[in-house]
Amino acid sequence: MISAEDLILVTDLYELTMAQAYWAHGMTGLATFSLFVRELPPERGFLVAAGLEDVLRFLEGFRFSPEALAYLESTGIFSRAFLETLADLRFTGDVWAVPEGTLVFANEPILEITAPILQAQIAETYVIHQIHLQTMIATKAARCVAAARGRALVDFALRRTHGVDAGLKVARCTYLVGFQATSNVLAGRRYGIPITGTMAHSFIMAFEEEEEAFRAFAETFPERAIFLIDTYDTLEGARKAARVAQEMARKGQRLLGVRLDSGDLLALSREVRRILDEAGLREVRILASGGLDEYRIAALLEAGAPIDAFGVGTRMGVSEDAPWLDMVYKLVAYEGRPARKRSPGKASLPGPKQVFRFYAEDGQMQEDVLALREETVPGGMPLLEKVMEGGRLLRPHPPLAILRERFQKEFRRLPERYKALRNAPRYPVRLSPALASLTNALTVRRGELGEG
Repeated sequence: MISAEDLILVTDLYELTMAQAYWAHGMTGLATFSLFVRELPPERGFLVAAGLEDVLRFLEGFRFSPEALAYLESTGIFSRAFLETLADLRFTGDVWAVPEGTLVFANEPILEITAPILQAQIAETYVIHQIHLQTMIATKAARCVAAARGRALVDFALRRTHGVDAGLKVARCTYLVGFQATSNVLAGRRYGIPITGTMAHSFIMAFEEEEEAFRAFAETFPERAIFLIDTYDTLEGARKAARVAQEMARKGQRLLGVRLDSGDLLALSREVRRILDEAGLREVRILASGGLDEYRIAALLEAGAPIDAFGVGTRMGVSEDAPWLDMVYKLVAYEGRPARKRSPGKASLPGPKQVFRFYAEDGQMQEDVLALREETVPGGMPLLEKVMEGGRLLRPHPPLAILRERFQKEFRRLPERYKALRNAPRYPVRLSPALASLTNALTVRRGELGEG
């Protein structure tokens, strides 16, 4: 894990070289940077904003430690006078952001930072890093929630996520969007997420007989026993699990479930359900895992698989089909002057912004209007909130449970067509007349701020 003192160095070198150039030329004015995704990945009809809490904690602790400054001096790149300036640098800016769990779409700001340009520039890499990963994973996990049709989902991704920090953030983001639990014990401690787990094939193979392994686990954990039944022969494993479950029942105990982790999950789940039901074990649940994502979950349920819960791991934990977002952090104003990047295929929209969301009479989301910050769009609900002013938080971070409730409420208001796993239509987002006018003016005017 990276120490708090080193977080300031989680940055690209050019952020620091630009900062020294700004400083050397007396550029200390207020800059506004906007973080957004240019285009949604294929097969994504929405994004779920996440990661704000980590960004705000970083900005609260924004400082260069003596060790960080000593390292920068050792590179021979930076002047001593500039490094002395960094020694006293703190974040003193404002942050506007959508709450975590908010549904967002292409070109809509997830957050905007207004601060002296050195501060806002140096923050770029860490801000993108945290919002990118967590928004990407929260979106993938939300698609799994939609596919599961109310079945329970558990995060099994830790062992194949791209680092310990990523594993923690995956657990947090999956719980944010509706997963019931995680196998990640540290995430349980850190975020208050329920933890759960079953057993590995090694546990079964360590015993002479499969049934003996089931019995030993049931004796050790009579109130939380779930048996992994596919180590050898899945159907025979189901029969053995049923016998041990009947023994448990005679003691006043209950087997919670059995887990399938390989093979034809549709056919096997049907046969296992039959075996359990014939043994009088209708209350024993079937949990499936192994290479699952929203596409496989949806296909299994559409085919009628009698699966009650899913453990979702690798494909969700790395967002396999969309492992990156076209997320950028662009200068939109400096010293009160709007800035617009005009590069082909990478043009940005100028000025600090607000997003107004409109709902139909039935409460379903209808369209968004992307506007300038100072605008009022009658009938629309503003999404971005001021969360930090002068480098200080305006209110405590909302508990994860509150964010989870907020997401679930909003997700129910997103029309089902935008949740489609494939070929989802584009949600309507239009520019306000004022933003459209400013954008057009900067397109033809010479001398405006450029690349940003």
